[in-house]
Amino acid sequence: MSRPKKKREVPETNTASLPDLVFTILFFFMMITSMREVSLKVQFRSPVATELTKLEKKSLATYIYVGRPMSTELIAKMGTETRIQLNDQIAEITDVANYIAQEKASMKEEDQPFMTTYIKADYETSMGIITDLKQALREAYALKISYSAKPKGK
Repeated sequence: MSRPKKKREVPETNTASLPDLVFTILFFFMMITSMREVSLKVQFRSPVATELTKLEKKSLATYIYVGRPMSTELIAKMGTETRIQLNDQIAEITDVANYIAQEKASMKEEDQPFMTTYIKADYETSMGIITDLKQALREAYALKISYSAKPKGK
């Protein structure tokens, strides 16, 4: 006696946990992705240094870029002299105090004393511009200044 043959069906896939998995992956990528905050308008090649420390809290950092204009449009308007970039705008030394005040205002009050200004300057920038920038930062009470550099190659 043989058994009657039943058609076997493949059970349906349980998709109940699929939305949880999708949102977990989405959350993971949102956390590890860093968005570029500033589009560079000046070019800078970091100088080489031997004694470097890593940036501890990025939320307390304010960046000032110093270098020659990148685009031909900017070169036609301003020439090839070294310029200062604050956020997405080419600025003058006189604009630094307002920029620092805006950056401090956007921070929590308890974090304001710990704000560090990072100068990302081209290695061919003259020290006169850096000195003027440091003086403007001193007048704006931005007294913690660091310079961006890359480690010395072997």
